Amino acid sequence: MDIRLGDILVMKKPHPCGEKRWQVLRTGMDFRLKCLGCGHEVMLPRSRAEKNIREVQRDE
Repeated sequence: MDIRLGDILVMKKPHPCGEKRWQVLRTGMDFRLKCLGCGHEVMLPRSRAEKNIREVQRDE
């Protein structure tokens, strides 16, 4: 899956704040994601993150 810095990922399940959209801050073996609702940042293994992605929104 082609994920780049700055992409917005729409996940299958919402964050506890209710937002499903996350901004990609770092890529590699892990993703660093920032919730666009509350600003919380998390590190997820790439395999786990890719499994939960519903849509990738990108400014081209």
